[in-house]
Amino acid sequence: MTSCILLVAGHGKILEKEISESGKFPNLEGVPKALLPGVGGKRILDYWWTIIKTRQLFSEVYLVTNADKYKHFERWATASDFPVENIVNDGTTEYKSRSGTLRKIDLVLRTKRITDDLFVIAGDMLFQDHNFDIAQVLNYFKLKRDDGDLAIYYDMQLSENGTKRGILDVCHKTNEVLHYYSKWSSPPNHSRKASVLFFGFKKESLSSISTFLQERDNSNLSVSWNSYLEWIINVKKSHVYGMKLPSGFQLNGKVGLRDYEQWLKYFEAEAALSLKDRKITKKCYARVGLVGNPSDGFYGKTIALSISNFWAEVTIYESPKLCLIPHPLNDPTEFGSLGDLYGISKKDGYLGGLRLLQATCKSFFQYCCQRGIALARRNFTLKYDTNIPRQVGLAGSSAIVTATLRCLMQFFNLTEYDMPKEIQPQFILDVEKEELFINAGLQDRVVQVYEGLIYMDFSENLMKSQGHGNYEVMSVKHLPKFWLAYIGDPSDSGAIHSDVSLRWHKGEPEVIEAMEKFAIFTDEAKKSIEIQDWLKLSSIMNQNFDLRRQIYGDEALGVKTLRMVDIGRQHGSCVKLPGSGGAVVGMTLDEGQMNDLMHAYQHEGYVIVDIIPNVS
Repeated sequence: MTSCILLVAGHGKILEKEISESGKFPNLEGVPKALLPGVGGKRILDYWWTIIKTRQLFSEVYLVTNADKYKHFERWATASDFPVENIVNDGTTEYKSRSGTLRKIDLVLRTKRITDDLFVIAGDMLFQDHNFDIAQVLNYFKLKRDDGDLAIYYDMQLSENGTKRGILDVCHKTNEVLHYYSKWSSPPNHSRKASVLFFGFKKESLSSISTFLQERDNSNLSVSWNSYLEWIINVKKSHVYGMKLPSGFQLNGKVGLRDYEQWLKYFEAEAALSLKDRKITKKCYARVGLVGNPSDGFYGKTIALSISNFWAEVTIYESPKLCLIPHPLNDPTEFGSLGDLYGISKKDGYLGGLRLLQATCKSFFQYCCQRGIALARRNFTLKYDTNIPRQVGLAGSSAIVTATLRCLMQFFNLTEYDMPKEIQPQFILDVEKEELFINAGLQDRVVQVYEGLIYMDFSENLMKSQGHGNYEVMSVKHLPKFWLAYIGDPSDSGAIHSDVSLRWHKGEPEVIEAMEKFAIFTDEAKKSIEIQDWLKLSSIMNQNFDLRRQIYGDEALGVKTLRMVDIGRQHGSCVKLPGSGGAVVGMTLDEGQMNDLMHAYQHEGYVIVDIIPNVS
């Protein structure tokens, strides 16, 4: 069972005085801050009460006010279906006699005999996003309550003065609050995580309130909420976890008419920029592995290049219901005839891109729940398009997942702090491997997240110590011209992985040594690129393919793939596989042979294009 206290007992004399003196709002004179109009004219407290009562998640909700404004809230309660008997009057009539936040909470605990878990919320805070779901807050609280309490924060706007807010230093990995910086200090780590009076106490922590008050009464020190947070987090080292809400919170504490008008205008302007009126579109590009692959799944090293020839594009926009739109070609739902269905199914299979959108959305929601990121209750429509050739190992699936993730992050206002760039590739890989059982490694996702020419070190010590590899963006300024050839009518690219993974996990010496050799090739290739030794790079790429052929075998590589390699080498090019199969990437140092090479591929029905590097 969880109870809730809404605090609206502030006297707000500055704001009340300035409203009266301005003459601009005669109908608001004497009205408590919580009952002033918020965005769209609805009263600030009404928004809080709507969010709380709609989900009916609290066993009891109490409202704490003062004697001066008690009648206002009694009338509000009668009109808003709030139990009048749950209004607690702290007895104060003026600012000088105020009792403070902690004493108000203590008053309710004593008089209402609360022994349950408890949420305390400042009911006179103006907040930006009225669609946030308080159920997500309670779910995360339940997830963490055995370990500690819960403090809500939001990311401040750049225009906000950080010294006027309490700031939380939150551990990125665990979400535990490491330190609390009072509004009178400046956090050394430049954190913008503003703490607000929105706090979840597990029932075992409630006694800390009376303990704090007793200690402060004996020492004549401040008993403010700000001081309490410093005490439990910095002094007592109590476990408190942070959760980010998708909304900004304003009108905290002492505010004047200018603050009220400024933030009301700002939030109304933000509301006017509804996502219904704008679409977010994100692209993600195909990639080619130049050296090292396929060792990225085996604690190896690789160098890969994102290319702008091919891409996946995902669009998101707000809608009444959550809708995933099938692609007319990749997710067909209508056919000319049964024979047409048979032909399309036989050629393209049954695995279009819709499953990728759905799996990404599911994993995104799960990630946010586990990381303590509350998402707005906002539905959307997702659709995608792609021109990346299917089943030729150019990372078409991960491109759709990556573009979808970028759309979701922007739509829900997540930043790279919420999901750091270095862990995004693992998230994308997990979507494919854990949700959809797609055989894959990290390389594709790293290149598609970082974009450009990327050197990747997936050494075991790095992966186990930091959870990701080391990634270095290399210059593409002086790269030679690469070309790409692929099968026009490919088979399933996943089959190319064969049983090498099983053999590696069993510790088969040939496979272990091969993966170590791939890593050596990668370091040698990195040096060759840096000094522009293209002859050396060409030799390394050929050796990379030969070693791959040795451990995978011709049957796994496929007749068509091997034929593409032969054609390239017959025309003086270095050639290797850029991915899991169905395509080859090469470099021809003799430009005079390019026309003959192109004609040779085209004559046998292959597609060949000059690679255009994609630079972020």
